[in-house]
Amino acid sequence: MKRILIANRGEIARRIIATARRMGIETVAVYSEPDAQALHVREATVAFALGGRTSAESYLRVDRLLEAARATGADAVHPGYGFLSEDPAFAQAVQDAGLAWIGPPPAAIRALGSKSAAKALAAQHGVPCLPGYAGDDQSEARFADEAARIGYPVMVKAVAGGGGRGMRLVADAAQLPAALASARSEALAGFGNGDLLIERALLHPRHVEVQVFADAHGHVIHMGERDCSVQRRHQKIIEEAPSPAVDAALRECMGACAVALARAAGYVGAGTVEFLLDGRDFFLMEMNTRLQVEHPVTEALTGLDLVEWQIRTARGEPLPLTQDQVQFNGHAIEVRLCAEDEQFHPHTGRVRHFTQPPAAAFTAAPLRFDHALTVGAEVSPYYDAMLGKLIAHADTREAAIDQLTAALRQLEVLGLPTNRAFLIECLQHPRFRAGQALISFLTTDADGLRAELHARERLLHERFGALCVLGDTASALPCPFPAPRRLRHRGDDRGVSIHALGDGQWQVRGDDGECSTLQRQALADGAAWVTTGHSARRVAAVSAPTANAPQRWHMQAEGVDWWVDDVSFEPLVQANKAQAATELRAPFNGKVLKIAVQPGQSVAAGDAALVIESMKLEHSLAPRADGVVAEVLVSEGQQVAPGQLLLRFAAPVKEAAA
Repeated sequence: MKRILIANRGEIARRIIATARRMGIETVAVYSEPDAQALHVREATVAFALGGRTSAESYLRVDRLLEAARATGADAVHPGYGFLSEDPAFAQAVQDAGLAWIGPPPAAIRALGSKSAAKALAAQHGVPCLPGYAGDDQSEARFADEAARIGYPVMVKAVAGGGGRGMRLVADAAQLPAALASARSEALAGFGNGDLLIERALLHPRHVEVQVFADAHGHVIHMGERDCSVQRRHQKIIEEAPSPAVDAALRECMGACAVALARAAGYVGAGTVEFLLDGRDFFLMEMNTRLQVEHPVTEALTGLDLVEWQIRTARGEPLPLTQDQVQFNGHAIEVRLCAEDEQFHPHTGRVRHFTQPPAAAFTAAPLRFDHALTVGAEVSPYYDAMLGKLIAHADTREAAIDQLTAALRQLEVLGLPTNRAFLIECLQHPRFRAGQALISFLTTDADGLRAELHARERLLHERFGALCVLGDTASALPCPFPAPRRLRHRGDDRGVSIHALGDGQWQVRGDDGECSTLQRQALADGAAWVTTGHSARRVAAVSAPTANAPQRWHMQAEGVDWWVDDVSFEPLVQANKAQAATELRAPFNGKVLKIAVQPGQSVAAGDAALVIESMKLEHSLAPRADGVVAEVLVSEGQQVAPGQLLLRFAAPVKEAAA
């Protein structure tokens, strides 16, 4: 194995390149049109243009990937995760082309890639499964009968794929038809397979998964568990190992079940067996037949390189260690940095400022940052919203939390919304710090976390919001006349009077009479060192205009970032603000999948009006008050931008929410 084609993009492609380079193996990067300047393209030995913009036009093109392998002399393919990583047809096509496949055998992917098939195999080998239905009859009537037999609540799941797509919690029979339709649509779009299953829903479990590894010689081991209970939209955002709820005895039992399932399927390579843990009872969810996004947590805990193990087992080598030789040291926690706001809406845009935490390494280290970020990078609507992963490893769980929190405070990504500050709030929540966060954590606590975050934003905006309109420090000459400005944050306007004192100092007086003096010293990385009173701190601010907000700024200080609009030159009563009550606008980039209303139709608060697909997930937009549709301004299949007007109502209706 001399040259590996990586059939993926972004941070996972960079991560595979790092290990391959250390092993003396060359790499081939493939890329779509939006990724032409991406870091993984620059870092590989050679690169090949797939063409196209969307996943279907590029990273999902088996013919183009095989053409790339032939054209670049690759003798192996690593699929990463997502895209074609769990497609048995792709694995078979790679092998049929005479290339080494760095993953499990196609037969094992086929046996375990389907949730229904995996559960049937698990049941034969004593692995606990929840009661459910995964039959060939996919009619709504059959699902209704089976749900009644199982008992509500039930969970609807896509048979194929993962990542939370095609999953819906159904509390009663009335919700089932809509849940089936929505889950099937999302599954078809994401995996090309609309088959569903249902199973009894556990309302307050943990999500605990076991990392397994197997070679072609019949050896199978596990590398402990990861707790992935902190999730939004059924997608993980915080993962840690070991789980706060798993002791040695439970670990041995869960590990044995995971190994049994992998062995029964004739597995080879890295895989993850996912369980729902309810007290000390656990039930199989699915098996992911690939490397997981959260694999760095296990690498930190064990000191092993799982990508290296993948390459070695794909070459036919035996596992380097036996079960007894796997050692677990300390505690590791990972957070997923995503391009989304605190309401979990995905966003696109350009990275206009980026500073990573000091001493963050891309490989094993106390602090690790796997990412593909650069200043100027465009986050497009065509791929997943994840930007990178920060991983902390320490002797204790408390130390790992503190280290990760400090790293997130130092990380600066400005130009588009991210969940960085929200992750800090999650890590500092008493329930998480106590190790008691369940899958329901964000369902019950997200609003409180947002309230805390918004309060911090308001305080920092009052202190430093005026920095974005102070002007160039070098030309800050004294001026006898104060300049009135009006700044908007989260819809609230604040008037300030700014008086240049000279030597980089300004006096800022708020409309509440509060007065402060700011002194700003520019730093080499684009941020500033700001002194006010007897304290000084780092503040970063970038201009990030949009079509609807031409004077918008993105700012960060003390681990919190917020958005400021300079509305000094707008009328005090702006027309579009008055119209907002009768408009429904897109909260993010996406494609209109479905329009459920038409002009003249009455809509009630909470009724789904449109469905938008963004970054491989479907989002329903609904008014929060009753109204009558006056105009539908988009069509199904149309791509829309943030703030774009979708519907206009004849009666006042508040802004829609996903």
